[in-house]
Amino acid sequence: MQDEALMTAGAIGALTALVHSYLVRRKLSKALRPVLSADGVFPDAAQRLTPLLLDFSGYNWFLGGLLLMSAPYWLGAEGIVVAALAVGSSYAFAAIGNFWGTRGRHPGWVLYTIACGLLIFGAWRPIG
Repeated sequence: MQDEALMTAGAIGALTALVHSYLVRRKLSKALRPVLSADGVFPDAAQRLTPLLLDFSGYNWFLGGLLLMSAPYWLGAEGIVVAALAVGSSYAFAAIGNFWGTRGRHPGWVLYTIACGLLIFGAWRPIG
């Protein structure tokens, strides 16, 4: 049952990341383009880096989800705990930041909080 919880946490994280990345690209990047390309306000490097930085969180969450989904098959108990700490810290940061940034009016914090709960349950194993 713990393996299923870990894989479910990974699936929630990966799917949320895909939806997030799609919406960021579709809505936020287009809205920011005129601001970033304003006459001399932002240097060229900022114009090139901003879309990549917006995509980085989704990339991180997606790879973390894949790791969690594969962890029960590839990693031992110690590896699962390490993976859960690494991915869980990213998901917890996403949940807290999303809740704070949107004042709770966005489903992302709920999804990543659920994923964190499943992740804790899934990674709680005896080591040694």
